[in-house]
Amino acid sequence: MGIPAFDAWSGRLTKPMPLTCLNDSVIGIDATYYLEGLLAPPAKEPLLSALGGYPLVLESTIVKQLHDLQSAGFKPHFVFDGLDFGIKDDPFGPSIASARANAVAFDTYERDLADEAINTFRTSGSPTPAALSEFLKKTLHEHDIPFTVAPYSALAQLVYYEKHPSQFVDAVYGPSELFLFGIDKLITKFDLAYQTNETSEKTNSKKVSKFVLENSTFRWIDRRTCLEELGRVPVEVFTDACLLAGSKILRTFPPLINPALYNKGYSFHQVVQLILNCGRSVTQVCAQYSSDPGVKEIDYLDRYKRAMTSIRHHVVITKDGDIETLDKERAPSDVHFCIGQRLPEELNMYLSRGMLRSRVLNWLTSGTILVTAPFDGGDSVEYQTLVKTQLEPMRRQALSLLAESVNRYYQRKEITTKLWFDQEYEAKFNIKDLLPSPKNSLSEWNVKGNMIVEQRRKLEATSESLLPGSLSFAIRSLGDPTFASKTIMPKPEDADKLLKTRHEIAANAVWRFLQLRGYVDSRHQLTPWGRVLETTLSASGSNKDQEEAAFLAVELLRLGLLTADTMFPGYSGAPMRGSEVDKRNCMLISRTACLGKLRHQPRGYSGPLSRHLLSYYSIISSLHASLRDLIEMSLATMFLEGHADRERGDWMDLSLGLPLYDEHSCALGVAIMTYLDELCTRDDPTLETTRSEMKVKSQSWIEYCDFPGSLEDALHLWDAVYKGVKLAGKDVKNGNMWDEVDEWLSSRR
Repeated sequence: MGIPAFDAWSGRLTKPMPLTCLNDSVIGIDATYYLEGLLAPPAKEPLLSALGGYPLVLESTIVKQLHDLQSAGFKPHFVFDGLDFGIKDDPFGPSIASARANAVAFDTYERDLADEAINTFRTSGSPTPAALSEFLKKTLHEHDIPFTVAPYSALAQLVYYEKHPSQFVDAVYGPSELFLFGIDKLITKFDLAYQTNETSEKTNSKKVSKFVLENSTFRWIDRRTCLEELGRVPVEVFTDACLLAGSKILRTFPPLINPALYNKGYSFHQVVQLILNCGRSVTQVCAQYSSDPGVKEIDYLDRYKRAMTSIRHHVVITKDGDIETLDKERAPSDVHFCIGQRLPEELNMYLSRGMLRSRVLNWLTSGTILVTAPFDGGDSVEYQTLVKTQLEPMRRQALSLLAESVNRYYQRKEITTKLWFDQEYEAKFNIKDLLPSPKNSLSEWNVKGNMIVEQRRKLEATSESLLPGSLSFAIRSLGDPTFASKTIMPKPEDADKLLKTRHEIAANAVWRFLQLRGYVDSRHQLTPWGRVLETTLSASGSNKDQEEAAFLAVELLRLGLLTADTMFPGYSGAPMRGSEVDKRNCMLISRTACLGKLRHQPRGYSGPLSRHLLSYYSIISSLHASLRDLIEMSLATMFLEGHADRERGDWMDLSLGLPLYDEHSCALGVAIMTYLDELCTRDDPTLETTRSEMKVKSQSWIEYCDFPGSLEDALHLWDAVYKGVKLAGKDVKNGNMWDEVDEWLSSRR
């Protein structure tokens, strides 16, 4: 985000230099700032907010860009934001605004204004950098590019790296807010030069862009130049002006956005002048405008002091790996009120290495669970019931597991759940009322590698490869009652017998998770729903995307949400053709397909859209996030309680090895719905010639897509879920309907 007023004023002060000047340097990169650049128009994939999930082209864009930057001879080191800090004035505002902008884009699309709709989607809501940070971590890890997750702000961590006597980084690429933390100079932009050549292969021609290092530059700005331009003002005045001008650290000083005072808007130079006119004192500035409603409402002077304290005494990871407060000797005793509650150093280490995400940790430190609006707006009763009621037990279970493994302060903490759609609602609970957590019942999962290897060998003798740590291996291994009974193993007292290998730890973490979700009982035997999951995953195969889609389907069945019920009345993009039965059947199949992954080249999506299926994807996404939280807490407690060996370096690999790391979009559901809907326009959609013709035609609906392969994946997923439904019987809502839909689909494959 940066400081908009400062950025507008200082643009002409930035200086270009050849990219080759960074040869043999280590450049610290603020991950949020980097992602913001990729998500801003025109770089942003235009239909990203219409589909959900991760951008289709993002990984290839990142890999190419970083490869080109590294060809200049410098080494990037990314730093991610950790826990939230400070006071958030309007935590729901951005997500609500994003959903409204998306609604306008869909309205434009529904009026058949294609070009205008694409432009509207391009500037409408998109995933926040925080939502894509896990994707970026994975990409960096897979390409051996180092990263660190800061305890709180990445900006403070980057400045610490740059100013340390050892100078861990030679320069920093990031937003202007870095000046608040005392940096002297920063890189604001990389201007990479490319030469486009057209190549021809037989009759096909394509354009190829070649990176030209010699013509590539970067832009940078230093504080000294800014001070000179402002009339050699003191550094303190410059820093105060940066704060009052407004950023994510402190909102803009209210009088500056009062049109009665600044009818043409305010400039950064005017902010500086305001402070100088008040004796260089923000206290005097606030006193002068003490009657301003905005200043009074939030007690702006108090907010300013809190922000300044959080900057001066921020928390960073030191060169020795310790978590330390900056300028600790001068820090006030209540500095945690300005930054946030501190976590045990062990948890901070897991966060810094990428093993844990910050979501559940933030709930624990802040005492607040914020449920924000999804892309589609989340207006349906089903979605609001899901996030308000149905997912709450999972959130509380994740929190209780974590809290019981850390100090007693957190075990007595009150937590409040707040919802964007009912901002008067506050569900309060105390963690002590959730204790004891299921931790003790999970403590007998300590299955060693030799048992895992032997059971894997037995399973693979009759099926495809199964990886320990996968959902398929976990549930199918317990389908053998003899093996299941042997897995009851108390925590070993001998440190040499702790769980050590990645596969040992991942397998036990997933078994614990399945017990938490009720698929496995305390005797480690499969429950009735465990049998349903075993049947479903056995039919889905061991492909990671397919098995995770099948698992999510079973979870949705248990919640009563994998149905053809009318959930989003008034939303476009539902099946339109054929009889009411045809529409119902197409709806259920398409919703099931939303769980899978479209086979698509790393190019921007270009094809039909469905606001209806985007809304259903929101249900999937929220469930996916809660399940992933529970998996991570299952893993974390194994280390916190001493069940697994902590002397290791594969923390990110552990995270990637667990299920539900990646999210997909609703694109596969849209593709399948389009295919089935189009079949209904034919006199006899069951004829083989009709189906063959439609499959050929379907390639033109979505560019860069392998439609036949995607259709095969969707049908395979349907078959697996249908087998699970048959076994579940009356436990599935409208179970008899599935037989009718399956028969209908069998003639349209």
